[in-house]
Amino acid sequence: MSATLSVVDERTRATVVLINVGTPDAPTTSAVRRYLREFLSDPRVIDLPALGRWALLNLVILPFRPRKSAALYRAIWTPQGSPLLVHGRALAAALQARLPQARVALGMRYGSPALAEALADAGDRVVLVPLFPQYASATAGSALAEARRLIDGGARRRSVTEVPPFFDDDGFLAAAASKIMEATQAGVDAVLLSYHGVPVSQVQATVAPGHVCGGDPAWRCCAALSPDNARCYRAQCLATSRALEARLRAAGCTAPVSTSFQSRLGRARWIGPATVDAVDELARSGKKRLAVACPSFVADCLETLEEIGVQLRARFLAAGGERFTLVPCLNDDARFVDALARMVARALGPPAEATGTATGSRSPA
Repeated sequence: MSATLSVVDERTRATVVLINVGTPDAPTTSAVRRYLREFLSDPRVIDLPALGRWALLNLVILPFRPRKSAALYRAIWTPQGSPLLVHGRALAAALQARLPQARVALGMRYGSPALAEALADAGDRVVLVPLFPQYASATAGSALAEARRLIDGGARRRSVTEVPPFFDDDGFLAAAASKIMEATQAGVDAVLLSYHGVPVSQVQATVAPGHVCGGDPAWRCCAALSPDNARCYRAQCLATSRALEARLRAAGCTAPVSTSFQSRLGRARWIGPATVDAVDELARSGKKRLAVACPSFVADCLETLEEIGVQLRARFLAAGGERFTLVPCLNDDARFVDALARMVARALGPPAEATGTATGSRSPA
């Protein structure tokens, strides 16, 4: 069902800001270096003491990774530019069509178009929409903190509302499950849901005091959401997986569904199981036809198209697999656009006058 809204009058015209991580401006070593320097300098991304973060970035990562990453970006770059940016613009345009009385803008936490640019012409009401279904300090947390900093530093008073994590939103789940079903019509032996990983220390920082987080190899602490782990990224990912599996079963999919985490960086302990290990185990167990979906990404990007679609595909086929299917991200799928429009409608509610520099609902840090 299309969600065309008319809840905002011209007096308090809302600006809806879609926020994603970002992308280099070009698939070149210099552009990737600039992007990585900004991205990895964020203490929420690399949560080391300042000196350790500087050393890791400037002595280990930046001298070597930009050239390698630039080659990977070139492999997925489109004539229109970075896939993440292309899909982000398409999503913003589609959402704008659903919200004719609001202004929809796309802002990247790092790189261009910058958040400051997206907020420059914002109206009296701002709705911040982090395009991360599950909450993590390094993604939604950082994006919201930066947006709030920019708004608080401006001279204009604005009422600000944040769309909360939508890992359990019915519209999001329905759209994601439909994508998986459409991509697996030829039949599969297994479905793997691969989420972006984060260091264990970052999820431990979000749980209630006294809650055991990651203390046993089975990670039973994340098996169900509770008041103690409601903000835990891994617990939210597993909740998404359970909901998607239920929808896949209802739609007739009988293949086993499992969950893993990708994109590990550095030597710190990260949440698991690792996607590469999960794929190796599936191949060893005789699975020949594998479908991989990435429910923590709403737009196809380097981590989905290259890390999963190229590297993981080659790994599975080399281990004896016969068919590997990468399920496309939601991108600007009409079902996802409708779901986002409904989320924004809930966030807006009735119009209200701005009462402070940055007021309204605020997600935890």
